[in-house]
Amino acid sequence: MGFLAVADYGIGNLASVLKAFQEVGAEVRLVRTPDEASGACGIVLPGVGNFGDGMRALEKGSWIPFLCSAAERKIPLFGICLGMQMFLERSEEAPGVKGLGLIKGECRRFPEGTEKVPHVGWNTVVPADGSPLFRGIPPETSVYFVHSYYAVSVPAENTAAKTDYILPFASAVSSETVFAVQFHPEKSQRAGLRILKNFVDICTARKEKT
Repeated sequence: MGFLAVADYGIGNLASVLKAFQEVGAEVRLVRTPDEASGACGIVLPGVGNFGDGMRALEKGSWIPFLCSAAERKIPLFGICLGMQMFLERSEEAPGVKGLGLIKGECRRFPEGTEKVPHVGWNTVVPADGSPLFRGIPPETSVYFVHSYYAVSVPAENTAAKTDYILPFASAVSSETVFAVQFHPEKSQRAGLRILKNFVDICTARKEKT
């Protein structure tokens, strides 16, 4: 099927992501430049931390035009946590900083109240009907979250799963070949591995068509 490229743009510990993809049988490579990702059958954008720092790191590494071009060429993309947030248009965490805009929507901070912020721990996801990323994942499956900002204004057709914490939000988004999750599949045990395997299968199917 070719190799899966995990982008190392200087944000976050990627060892657990690599290990999880290897566990589901993917040939996965850690790539530090867009050139190293050339020829990949799919590209993974993990990340933790601040939206503004993440976007600046992508810009510094020349990842922004590469990722946008990959989306236009229908190469499957997969964002994890901060990676999902950067796939959207903007975040109030970094006013004035543009996201990649691969999916419509933005991020806002959870309101302070009875629940703790950040949202840390296991919570359930409700997948959209027919989402290829959640094939074989039953409704109300628990996955592992760590985040203070949540996705809003995502069109219904791009909402791959929903979760409720303080308020309902899109916990996964997708378009034709762009997929992303707010939670950490690499920390979500069997369900997380199934989601990663589903993305690998999407990449394989896409590669066979080209």
